Amino acid sequence: MKVQYEPVMLGVLTLLLGNAFLGIPFFSGFPIDILSGVVNVFLLFYALIRRRLFRLQMLASPSLCYGIGFLFSIQYEDELTSSPLRLFTANPTLINYIEVFQKVPLLSYLKNSLIVCVLAITIQITVASLAAYGFSFFEFKGKKFLFGLVLASMMIPGEVVVITNFVTVQNLGLTNTYLGLIITSLVGGTSIFMMRQYFLTLSKDFKEAATLDGCGDIGFLFRIALPLSLPTLSSLAVYLFVSIYNAYFWPLLVTTKSTMRTVQVGVAQLVAGDVVDYSQILASAMIAIIPTVIAYIFGQDYIIKGMTAGGVKG
Repeated sequence: MKVQYEPVMLGVLTLLLGNAFLGIPFFSGFPIDILSGVVNVFLLFYALIRRRLFRLQMLASPSLCYGIGFLFSIQYEDELTSSPLRLFTANPTLINYIEVFQKVPLLSYLKNSLIVCVLAITIQITVASLAAYGFSFFEFKGKKFLFGLVLASMMIPGEVVVITNFVTVQNLGLTNTYLGLIITSLVGGTSIFMMRQYFLTLSKDFKEAATLDGCGDIGFLFRIALPLSLPTLSSLAVYLFVSIYNAYFWPLLVTTKSTMRTVQVGVAQLVAGDVVDYSQILASAMIAIIPTVIAYIFGQDYIIKGMTAGGVKG
């Protein structure tokens, strides 16, 4: 373990022990959890300032947040709303997960989200690969101008065009359809840019040798270029999956039927109403993040390679 991470790990351990000691009668009435939290904050700031640990993401890693969320999701509602709040419970339960499936069709929401992700990622990567190949290996008038438009599209926030996109989808009768859900994700400037940058790193000798052997552009793209770009493709697919899967606002706009809602919109339904069960919300959130965790586990070997593979040429 690197030296600069030791205060972080010590702070997390102190926080866990402080909450665990709440169950010991000797500490009854003593704010040991608050004290451990103060010590944790001090150690984190020490790591930031003295040990030059400037990556705040390390101080609140997703895995730690998921672990704490799971510990809260197996508590009863009265425990979760009690004071002081305890991280560990003497009576863990899975009743929250059972009641979530009974209250909302969570499996249907998960199915819709996965279908949307697979369709959008497949189409966007295909379009991006074809466009990036043209920008990398072809010479034509207006090439730099068109690529400049691609870069410019990356600077436009999605919220700026959401109204016009929604009006277009509504006029075309695409609300409550998979096409309406994925239509804004079919083309992405970031995808074209990443694939183009990687294709520029490929040696021209590959293209010349393939041409001499009678391999056309389509054959070279699918038989040579794309297999060589597997790290970039994998990291791009993981990035797109997380982005599309976690989308909330657009699916909320274009779906009015429960059968077409995605998991993010479905989980938000648990917050509606006068009575909010936070234990069930946490349980549904734990279920909802499973696909993204799986995607990261299988794609983590390619993420760093893919992000750095195209870091040459302009």
